[in-house]
Amino acid sequence: MTTVVLGVTGCIGAYKACEVLRELQKRDLDVHVVMTEAATRFVSAMTFEALSHHPVFVDQWALGEQSDIRHVSLADAADLLLVAPATANTIGKLARGIADDALSTLYTATTAPVVVAPAMNVNMFSHPAVVENLDVLRGRGVRIVEPGSGYLACGWLGKGRLAEVPEIVEAAMAALARRSDLAGETVLVTAGPTVEDLDPVRFLSNRSSGRMGYRLAEAARDRGARVVLVSGPTALAPPAGVETVAVRSAEEMARAVEERAGEASVVVMAAAVADYRPASVSPSKIKKAEGPARIELVRTTDILADLGRRKGARTLVGFAAETDRLIERAREKLRGKNLDLVVANDVGRPGAGFGGETNAAVLIDRDGGETEVPLGSKRALAEAIWDRVAALRGRSGARSEDRR
Repeated sequence: MTTVVLGVTGCIGAYKACEVLRELQKRDLDVHVVMTEAATRFVSAMTFEALSHHPVFVDQWALGEQSDIRHVSLADAADLLLVAPATANTIGKLARGIADDALSTLYTATTAPVVVAPAMNVNMFSHPAVVENLDVLRGRGVRIVEPGSGYLACGWLGKGRLAEVPEIVEAAMAALARRSDLAGETVLVTAGPTVEDLDPVRFLSNRSSGRMGYRLAEAARDRGARVVLVSGPTALAPPAGVETVAVRSAEEMARAVEERAGEASVVVMAAAVADYRPASVSPSKIKKAEGPARIELVRTTDILADLGRRKGARTLVGFAAETDRLIERAREKLRGKNLDLVVANDVGRPGAGFGGETNAAVLIDRDGGETEVPLGSKRALAEAIWDRVAALRGRSGARSEDRR
């Protein structure tokens, strides 16, 4: 049976959590409740225990029924953690890794998807600290159920009221569906820049940080896929639970992809691979001289085009990072390289270029469909890309074991 852990925090919206629990149970979900001490001032633990038929977890020092460590055993059993309502205090703890009560400790121990439904005063919701903390959570893949607008318990009018129960439950069900929609798939993701040496000191490269590819790898892992990440040089730590292959040059990346693409059912080329490399590498540092210097460049292997020529049943996704004629050039890439999906990214747009944690794109599939993903976290864009890939895999009837 699928297990949902419902976190309830201290605000007037806590009473709606009882309805959320009931609606989840109607969908044959086993619901366990974790409450903060403040939440028990609004609704008693006994109420949730009667509704859930499970002991309510409030005291982080209390042992479980089998004398286990409750925040670990329940975190491990969870298929989803849903926090509704989530106060500004709890949101801050989750974002900053503060684990000083049952709920925040369980959050740091779980690997399950997380859905958070904020509820608070309108000024609190718009406070820079809360805005920043919510952005941090979004960047980690946490689904935020936006609060509604209207009259609040404090008498103010504005945004901050806990979202309606059907909206919260829908978000929870969507997160559960995502958890396994890539199960059985082997996903190959490339990330980061490549580095093409000129001499022992200098090299040619680009501005890619690797964040987009790493977020794709993390999201695919969290949706049940086996993930192989081929990464150029970055400052990022390898994602846990992902097989990471470090490369440096375009040719090294081409070899690594060639060696591993055969077992992949989905390949996403998010790396910014150099189109050219120096024709030769000087064994010693090139000395400065009078007049202009000339460097002869040669083409590197077009990894994406090679994959497209022998794609078979594999789903192939490419990126089109452009500064003008975005959609036109993305469609040309889609057709010319035999892609199933292209992520069209205007790297000249503020907040959507290289190096940051945000991005925006238009997803274009081979049937002509277009999905615009607004500016947001790279993790949010990664989730949107995998939503489209999952749909394409289901629509095409491609099976994970068919990788010819």
